[in-house]
Amino acid sequence: MVEGRVQRRLAAILAADVVGYSRLMDKDEAGTLARLKKLRSEVFDPKTEEFGGRIFKNTGDGALAEFGSSVDAVQCAVEIQRALALRNAAAPEDQQIILRIGISQGDVIVDGEDLYGNGVNVAARMEGLAEAGGICVSGNVQEHVGNSLDVSVEDLGEQTVKNIDTPVRCYRVHLESGGAPRVHDRAPDGALPLPDKPSIAVLPFANMSGDPGQEHFCDGMTDEIITALSKISDMFVIARSSAFSYKGRAVKVEDVARELGVRYVLEGSVRTAGNLVRITGQLVDTASAHHLWAERYERELTDIFELQDEITQEVVTALQVRLTEGEQARLRRRQTRDVGAWECFARSQEHLRRFNKEDNLVARALLEQALERDPNFPAAWSHLAWTHLVDGRLGFSTSAQVSLEQGAAFAAKSLDLDDTDPDAHAVLGAMRLFQRRYDEAEAECRKAVAFGPNVAEALVWLAVVLAYTKRGQEALGLIEKAMRYSPFYPDWYLGIQGVIFRVLGRFDEAIQSDRERLSRNPDQTLSNFRLAALYSETGQAALARDQIAESPKEERPCLAPSSSRFRALPR
Repeated sequence: MVEGRVQRRLAAILAADVVGYSRLMDKDEAGTLARLKKLRSEVFDPKTEEFGGRIFKNTGDGALAEFGSSVDAVQCAVEIQRALALRNAAAPEDQQIILRIGISQGDVIVDGEDLYGNGVNVAARMEGLAEAGGICVSGNVQEHVGNSLDVSVEDLGEQTVKNIDTPVRCYRVHLESGGAPRVHDRAPDGALPLPDKPSIAVLPFANMSGDPGQEHFCDGMTDEIITALSKISDMFVIARSSAFSYKGRAVKVEDVARELGVRYVLEGSVRTAGNLVRITGQLVDTASAHHLWAERYERELTDIFELQDEITQEVVTALQVRLTEGEQARLRRRQTRDVGAWECFARSQEHLRRFNKEDNLVARALLEQALERDPNFPAAWSHLAWTHLVDGRLGFSTSAQVSLEQGAAFAAKSLDLDDTDPDAHAVLGAMRLFQRRYDEAEAECRKAVAFGPNVAEALVWLAVVLAYTKRGQEALGLIEKAMRYSPFYPDWYLGIQGVIFRVLGRFDEAIQSDRERLSRNPDQTLSNFRLAALYSETGQAALARDQIAESPKEERPCLAPSSSRFRALPR
């Protein structure tokens, strides 16, 4: 008989509970209940609803939610944990509400509003395996999520859990903002596939001087080597943004190679003492764990430029890379011979990458000091141009048009001194894009890619130009290539990827890109507005209104340049 038949369905189940709930209640019952209620109303419940979930059971210290998609369940969990981490960072330790979250996908039995069955049970067991503030997912969830989200996972293997007959495969989700690689096509062991050319990551050289004020010197040394190697077409060089994610961390080169998808790793150290500089370097073949090259130098500080050239040449020779005549010439070109100018330039880089008004002004002042010492320093001119692009793009100046014109003039000055500098071509291309001179923008960005085939940001800017001239498919290939050069890519890459998906009419993926960006950097106002527009375009008016309401109101006046194309470009 059909009557009495059990209703079942497939669902992704999220199980969450509060770490140390009994201890918190024992210490401050009323305060704990108030904080938990606030957490539910301001974070857990809204996030669950945002990602299409339904809370079907609340317990004293946790909740169970149902999702139609494993991807939505995991993204919801990631955003909840990141939001709680921010809230807890500002709260005393004894007032922090910390969750563990487990997710499984499986068959569930429907009983009115409640759900039972294996899917619910396994989710609860995954939650028990999660760390405080962490997320664990079952193997079938990981299979469904695959490459969809900007998180990395750690395989914890088969786990024997209570009341489940067979072992369950478990994965730990890593939540570090900007520190987890987007999952591309990975090998069975989780490694990125190796490129078909010598591939290398240059790790930040360690500061052995005992003086934190010398960090810029070590970072500048690393930057110079990455920049030089990135101009070689027969190599694959990991971008600075990903290489520097390992700065200050004790890591194994084998792990770095696996995470970044390269075979070779260059590491070293710098010690300055008076007018002397001591540098060590070693190039490791992680496939064999052999050192292909290692050297120790002690030179006068004024020899720093020759040392950078020597190390770069040693790497090229060890990897048996053949250089074209043009590449040989470009590697021999020196940006400056003035150590003081170079140090000002190196100091400017940290400030330039922060993208706020105050640091942008500091970066500009340092670059101007570098140019006072050496007016023929091409990179100082191109980076000075970037400061004016940042001013015009982020509304820091009174006139975006004037900022762009000034920046374009500085980029042109850089190219007068060195017309093969990919960075100068890229910044001039960006200026021309914002001035709606699209043919010139494309020409400059293509030159940037030609002269810097491994420069991820040159690929990204060319992708932006192509997106805004309605060549979305080519643009998508370029942004994906840039993400491979920088597996730990900056969040603004996601904003550009979202624009490209929108151009292609792939609105769900555009929404996902902007959601991911906001989960990594909630203060990106333009992504809030673009996400609201995407919701509106796809008939989700309520979500569009909510997204507008979440935007930081004080930033809105900066986001209305005259051109609609300019306005839509990601920050």
